[in-house]
Amino acid sequence: MSLSPPHTQPPSPGPVEASGRSLPDRLKSPLSRFLGSWELLLLIVAAAVFVINSNASPYFLDPWNLSDATFNFTEKAMIAFAMALLIISGEIDLSVASIIALTSTAMGFAVQLGADTGMLIVIGLGVGLACGAFNGFLVTGFGLPSIVVTIGTMSLFRGLSYIVLGDKAYTGYPADFAFFGQGYVWWVITFEFVLFAVVALVFAVLLHRTSFGRAVTAIGNNPVGALFSGIQVARVKFTLFLLTGLMSGVAAICLTSRLGATRPSIAFGWELEVVTMVVLGGVSILGGSGSIPGVVIAAFVMGMVTFGFGLLNVPGIVMSIFIGLLLIAVIALPKIARQLLAGRRS
Repeated sequence: MSLSPPHTQPPSPGPVEASGRSLPDRLKSPLSRFLGSWELLLLIVAAAVFVINSNASPYFLDPWNLSDATFNFTEKAMIAFAMALLIISGEIDLSVASIIALTSTAMGFAVQLGADTGMLIVIGLGVGLACGAFNGFLVTGFGLPSIVVTIGTMSLFRGLSYIVLGDKAYTGYPADFAFFGQGYVWWVITFEFVLFAVVALVFAVLLHRTSFGRAVTAIGNNPVGALFSGIQVARVKFTLFLLTGLMSGVAAICLTSRLGATRPSIAFGWELEVVTMVVLGGVSILGGSGSIPGVVIAAFVMGMVTFGFGLLNVPGIVMSIFIGLLLIAVIALPKIARQLLAGRRS
């Protein structure tokens, strides 16, 4: 028997939906949503960094120096786009820098056997895909935590490079191979920057305009619910690991071409910078939300900060400390802000 008074009606539903977003938020115009977005805050930070660097060094605004500054983020950003989708799905890959090292080692070994540029591109993309497939198989095939798996393969892939190279270096790459990391398309516009823009557009469309992107977000929000709604969760996650491996291979080709040499320490520590770039771009480290435009702006911010430090002769260890503090701040500040807001409302 019901204990509720007779003839009472249930309370009308409030404006907050199950997802936690209010109905008025959904009805806002794109401009209104942008004005309250993380991307706008990043644009303001980017403008501030640009102004500070312009005043701190007279060489910052030189067009050729600005062109060189893009090398500080284009290769890492191309990996970050794939990493963003992977983190949105609730997974992570900490072996990306080691994939670059192993891929570069494979290309350098092929050069010693007389491989031409075309073969080097095939090897670079193939090794990257193979590493991504290995990570994806361990995670989706055995249900292992991706953070544990990729920490293991981070040591495995880098260790294989050290075994092959030791303290040596591979050089002697074909002259036309240098275009991928050193070539210019027009005036100060590098091939790498054009490739970065194309990759950003492809991943933006993939995440925000396709059913695959919607599936990635759904998996990150509720993998069990996504599975019961008909999404092939394991297949989607395996594909994301393949994409991360592929983009690591692309970055390895560009970086090796730019340096003109392969060492086992190549791209050392990049995994931290890639993850920082993704999280700074507004991608939730817990999965379920994020945008490619945010990652693009974050890439520019980190690249300009790093370049500004370089012009001021700031030691590399200070840059590492800054990246670490930035990662902690970006993860901690939203949580602190939510707690303060909740306390104020209560």
